[in-house]
Amino acid sequence: MWRDALVVAGKDLRIEARAKVGLNQVVPYSMVVLLLFGFAFDQDRPLLQQAAPGLFWMAVLFAGLLAVQRSFSVEAADGAMDGLRMSGLDPAGVFLGKAVAVAAQLVALEALLTVGVVVLFHTQLAGAGLLAATAVLATACVAGAGTAYGALSMGLRVRETLLPMLLAPVLAPVVLSATEAWRAALGLSTGGGWRWLGLLAAFAAIYLAGGAVGFGALMEET
Repeated sequence: MWRDALVVAGKDLRIEARAKVGLNQVVPYSMVVLLLFGFAFDQDRPLLQQAAPGLFWMAVLFAGLLAVQRSFSVEAADGAMDGLRMSGLDPAGVFLGKAVAVAAQLVALEALLTVGVVVLFHTQLAGAGLLAATAVLATACVAGAGTAYGALSMGLRVRETLLPMLLAPVLAPVVLSATEAWRAALGLSTGGGWRWLGLLAAFAAIYLAGGAVGFGALMEET
């Protein structure tokens, strides 16, 4: 399973490196989201700093949707999914590989967005450990749930509009938990940010385990 996951992740990342969709579309889109909110709250700097964690994770969520749609639009073209079915690869390995590829793209994007938040919103990265742990777990949640629901909606003509509708309710508690953890790490709230990591870890385990178990059935249905 792990060998197959590395094969699929390498394939997806090589495709993205050659197509440069993330560099040309996802990164500018995410930065524009931060810029627009920055201009909207420019006259109220304290409010902008309070909203910075939420804006960051909303930008990551939007970028995750684009990355997942791109991941499965490649498989939908030229019968590539049929090739995956007949390749003999472990379905759980295919799921984990695609999730790892999406997560790798999101991690790179989050590093850029973190710099943007510091520069545009004048925030202080006080709790680096909490920030990093939150980013890892929340990214795993977005990648795991996105990959599972991306496979579920891949065979439908309305997948571009259906996928956000499916993912938004599922990832809403993830965005909320990550936002609260980042607020504590940035010194914007008095609550303990580490307690939110337990909730994120539970969601990550559920999404990744559920996706790995059920991905074979989803591949056959699509």
